[in-house]
Formats: sequence, structure tokens, C-alpha cells
Amino acid sequence: MALGTNHVTLTTADKFIPEIWSDEIIAAYKQSLVAANLFSKMSFKGKKGDTLHIPKPTRGSASVKAASTQVTLIAATESEQQVLINKHYEYSRLIEDIVETQALASLRKFYTDDAGYALAKQVDTDLIRLGRGVNGGVVGTSDYATSAASTNAFIGSTGATVYNSSTSNAAALGDGGIRRSIQRLDDADVPMTDRFLVIPPTTRNTLMGLARFTEQAFVGDVSNGNTIRNGQVGDVYGVKVYVSTNADTAAGNSTTDRICLLAHKDAFVLAEQMGVRSQAQYKQEYLGTLFTSDMLYGVAELRDSSAVALAVPA
Repeated sequence: MALGTNHVTLTTADKFIPEIWSDEIIAAYKQSLVAANLFSKMSFKGKKGDTLHIPKPTRGSASVKAASTQVTLIAATESEQQVLINKHYEYSRLIEDIVETQALASLRKFYTDDAGYALAKQVDTDLIRLGRGVNGGVVGTSDYATSAASTNAFIGSTGATVYNSSTSNAAALGDGGIRRSIQRLDDADVPMTDRFLVIPPTTRNTLMGLARFTEQAFVGDVSNGNTIRNGQVGDVYGVKVYVSTNADTAAGNSTTDRICLLAHKDAFVLAEQMGVRSQAQYKQEYLGTLFTSDMLYGVAELRDSSAVALAVPA
């Protein structure tokens, strides 16, 4: 006897196929990333272990070659940077059958976008907060998130005056602050390529109001659609500028100050052991579908002198 044609197909079971959700969330995740697309990224996928070891060789120097003498041998005990893979974040929702039945398809789109954004925001947060330890800062002691008479950050207006989180001497980002910070990277022999500046929206507002930064010479190529002139940020002194609502907050007694971070891509590293993964499981006891997206990664500072933190008012 024929069973008929009323089969469970890919179309009728669409809501229970996690791969579709996964693709949508990965897309939303990638679209929401800012810092993770700027700093170095290393894949640890498929590897066992909880620590990634990155060699940090010491730069050598040239020696004078004297006539009739042997060459000068140089050697150094090389060090390494360890990246702990210790950050496991997840985003979960239990969608009951009544919701699945009655809700518009836009609900699922919101959940997928929201999951991607939430995971991307967490990754960006962990990367940007590494700025609290640059320039010899000790997190919890001398970083800009600690109330102290002086920190390892500078004020945005000059880039020379040390930021005081106790009295909040933060100042709006200015031309002098950018130039002095660029010089700090130059003095540390940081490559001029792959530098960038991450700023909060308040600082973008400041830059857009200064003629100095809207001149053609300071915004780069207007044809790439990524300039202050058309409402988006561009280049300042050859440094690409990015706006992020996730720019770090200077804590201590002044929780309203924000941080601009001028950095080179090799200042920090993101090591992914497991990228965004999405899973769905039907829970009969709840008559609903449990949906979870998660990822496993680690972040670390690679080069202490390759980033500068500038404190600005919120």
C-alpha cells in the first residue's frame, strides 16, 4: 500500500535545520565585527590544547665588518607570547512551538542577527580592552580603567599629557593628539602600514566639526565611500579611522570618559579555536526548540608599544 506523498521535506522541516541558522548568524557576526577585522587573527581550529604559543624573536642589529676578521655573531634567547584559549561565550533562546507557529518570519531574522551581533560585540570588547595594558600598563594598577593619579593613557587633545582618571582630565581628540600618538608608534619602529584609529561616536562628532579633518588631504580617497565627507570616516595622516560604539570606557571615578585606540594590527591577536557554531535541539518537555550559538577563542597583547590609548570625554 502506498504511503502517499505527505513527506517531511527540507521545506516542511526548515525550522529544525540548524545549518541555515548557522549561515545566517555567521554572516551577521562578520558584518558586526570591527576590532576583530583590524587586529591579527590566528586560527587554532581543530587543534587540541588550551594555550597557543607564538614565538617573539628579538630584532638583531648590524655589525661593522672589519678587514681580515670574522663576522660578528649575534644570538638572543627568544621569548614567546602565550594566548590562553579561555573565552567561551554562547547565545541561547528557547523558541516554544506556539511562537514558532504564530510569529512572523522576521522574528527568526531578529534572533539570527542578534546572535551574530552579541558574539561579535563580545569579541570586539575583549580585543579593545587589551588597550588597558599597552605602553607598560598593568591592568588593575596603572591602566586607564583604574582610578589613579596617572595611567598609561594620554589625553586626546595633546597626546602628551598623561590621563588622570581620578580627576578626569580627558580632552576631545585633536590634531596634536593624533600627531603625537603617531610619533609614539614611529619612535617604537612600528610599521607605518596597517595602522588604524578606533574612536567612539562622540569623537567622530568632534572630527566632523573640524575643518582640518574634512579637507581632502586628510580624508583619503573620497571614491571609496569610507570618508568623513560623506558621513563616514576616512584616513587621517595615512591612518584609517573606524567608529565603534564598543570603544572602551575609562572607569575609576570617571565612568563617562571614553578611549580612542591608535594601534597597529600586530599589537593584539585573536586566536579562534572554534568559530561561530550554531545548534538546534527540540525539547519535548518544553514543546520548543532550543537554539544556541557559541564560540571559543582567546586574545592577547603581542607588541606593547604598538598601540596608544587616548582618553576623551563621552
